[in-house]
Amino acid sequence: MNPEQLKGRSLVTLKNWTPDEIRYVLELSHSVKKAARTSTVHQRFVGKTLAMIFEKRSTRTRCAFETAFGEEGGHPVFLSTQDIQLGSKESVEDTARVLGRMFSAIEFRGFKQSTVETLAREAGVPVYNGLTDQYHPTQALADILTLQEIFGTVQGKKLCYVGDGRNNVARSLCVICAKLGINFTVIAPPELSTDRELLDECSQWAAESGSKIVVSSSLADVLGADSVYTDVWVSMGEEHAAAERKRLLSPFRVDEALMEKTRNPSCIFMHCLPAVKGEEVTVPVIEGPRSRVWDQAENRKHTIKAIMLATI
Repeated sequence: MNPEQLKGRSLVTLKNWTPDEIRYVLELSHSVKKAARTSTVHQRFVGKTLAMIFEKRSTRTRCAFETAFGEEGGHPVFLSTQDIQLGSKESVEDTARVLGRMFSAIEFRGFKQSTVETLAREAGVPVYNGLTDQYHPTQALADILTLQEIFGTVQGKKLCYVGDGRNNVARSLCVICAKLGINFTVIAPPELSTDRELLDECSQWAAESGSKIVVSSSLADVLGADSVYTDVWVSMGEEHAAAERKRLLSPFRVDEALMEKTRNPSCIFMHCLPAVKGEEVTVPVIEGPRSRVWDQAENRKHTIKAIMLATI
């Protein structure tokens, strides 16, 4: 593919990125990470500015965007809902138009997918989804980079997501796995299963890539997994449903017994963090030799820098 076709592009979801475009960003991520390891310094964002809008708190997303942009000589500006009028005194459309005239790019982390889509439509500069209730594309890219580092190739590997199949991480993994030929299994209680509309979309991409998408409520389906992945049981904004989530998801806790059910000694454990240790995953698993969660966390930075380099 021609890298120039990514200039000016937004990343609001991976659904409208082609497999070749995703692979290019992952290749660039490997190069960015290698440069960081050799202390190679670039200043490719000198004179550039990044607006970072946060409705939701963050550790990895904020630190990844801010350090990735700053290390390249750019100036990131953090904006919480206490700092700007987004969606209150000023419409999202008007905020987008103003910020688009002042900044080189915009990052948004918040609740509604429609907000980041409006920003991307109206700003006139690249807009990046740092997380919404529906999608978390920068996390999915970091996850696949981690799998590539460990296994070399991801085509035909089996990734099992165990937990809330409706959440933004599960949905984003479903999209990227379908596009890249990774077999993806969601194991969740029926009440929290991935929605049919998304699965129908992913089935079309899976047919082209050779990926197999499976939705199940049986833990036995972790058999043969190369990676078991989970996330917190209660997402931000859903605290009111905490008791019901715990009731539904307690049988889906990732423990050593579940990891053994894969019957794959090379199977790794993944988690997007933050984790509630002892709830969705036991301490021996997340702190054990199979865990790759810290690699995932670091790779947020490298993939985010690659996205910005490709699009700015």
